[in-house]
Amino acid sequence: MENLRLIVEKMGNSSIAALKIGNITGLIAKLPKENQTNMNFAFTETGDVKKIVDKSSNSLTGSFRSISVPSEASEMAVKGNGSILGILLFPDMKLSDRRSYFNNEIMGIEMGAKVENLSQTINIQYGNVNKNGANASCMSWDGTSKDASGFPIWSADGCDTNETNSSITCQCSHLTFFAILMSPPPGNISASDVNSLTYITSIGCGLSLFFLIVGLFMHVLVRKGKASQATNILMNLFIAMLVLNLSFLTNESIAKLNIPGACVAIAAVLHYSMLATFTWFFMQALHLYLNLRRISTEVKHYMLKICITGWVIPAVVVIALLASQKYDSIKIATNEGTAATMCWIPDVAIHQGVNIGYYAVVFVFTLTVFIITVRQIILLPKMGKVQKKSSTKTNTITILGLFFLLGITWGFAFFSYGSLVIVSYYIFTILNSFQGFFLFIYYYQSSKIIGTDKMHTQSSNSTATSNTTVTNAYG
Repeated sequence: MENLRLIVEKMGNSSIAALKIGNITGLIAKLPKENQTNMNFAFTETGDVKKIVDKSSNSLTGSFRSISVPSEASEMAVKGNGSILGILLFPDMKLSDRRSYFNNEIMGIEMGAKVENLSQTINIQYGNVNKNGANASCMSWDGTSKDASGFPIWSADGCDTNETNSSITCQCSHLTFFAILMSPPPGNISASDVNSLTYITSIGCGLSLFFLIVGLFMHVLVRKGKASQATNILMNLFIAMLVLNLSFLTNESIAKLNIPGACVAIAAVLHYSMLATFTWFFMQALHLYLNLRRISTEVKHYMLKICITGWVIPAVVVIALLASQKYDSIKIATNEGTAATMCWIPDVAIHQGVNIGYYAVVFVFTLTVFIITVRQIILLPKMGKVQKKSSTKTNTITILGLFFLLGITWGFAFFSYGSLVIVSYYIFTILNSFQGFFLFIYYYQSSKIIGTDKMHTQSSNSTATSNTTVTNAYG
């Protein structure tokens, strides 16, 4: 692209010329020094390029790509000592197993100067498109940034994707390399389901956010001085979930600002809080297991080690992804052509490997501890003299509380496949968006139960029966 100026010298008096370098096709045009006008070109189905005089693509047939360059871009280029317009089409380009380029091609546009922040966008239209059910996103590449595998790092910054039934138009406010990235659809979820799930999530996260704040307020002002180790661990989970809900609720609004730095920041915060939430699920299960085995009191600086593990491990993962530039904006499409934008991890392989893999480890451990604990709770009436009426109520609250406390509800994400996909989406969304609210109820009810339990002591390791052990562990 940088050598296009050398070709201009061979054009003589011609103002525009077609290019063909191996299988790369394109054109180069001289820019007049004044009186700039809009320029429109098109690549035909065979890869040939031609100028469109009437600014319309209606006369084009087959699979075509039309490029509309506004006069504002030419004026900016001339002011920056640019003198050419070069458009090249690079075919047979590969990306990865999970994502691909539309038509396996990349388009590069060069004007010999820096052109950015255009108020009139450069429009690249792909006609007669067949997406084969995949999601399409217009992306740009600066020509240099690459990931660890050597693939270009594509960004949606400065490019909007507009789709109709038969075409895709990329509207970009700068010059660089452009491509439409195709990604597998997330189960082809309908627009109505997306709206319903979004509505449920907003209410649930908002409600959870409020009650998490109330729970932390109660803990700091009322019960902090007499809190057990289990309660302190629960409060750390409250903090992680509070940040998770807050960053999720503000994510889309920040994504719409089109500020790359802000998008990366909120994506990193959202990811960190999610991994921290997973880690504190693990810490909850670990503490419960150690408490049941009466091991926690034997560990020096127990709470300090728990807190360092709970907050540092997620930070290491997020810092590594930040250094690798893995956070960016993504578009979540529906089967009706609409899409929502959020700041997250565009690379599907990274998302699945890090997040699904991370939670899988947590899920296996927490589920194992959950089964062990429930078994012990069920067997308690047979192991000691316990009042049946209070025992039933206490055990029911404890089992339901542990279900949310250990993050078992997140396991529904593993069943989001096949005929169960929509049902699991709704179950997953309801349980997890309201999780902060459910945990507050559990925290409040547990406090009431313990307040009337004569067998309870403030020390989580002081037990008289196995029933007291379970209650003290998560009271």
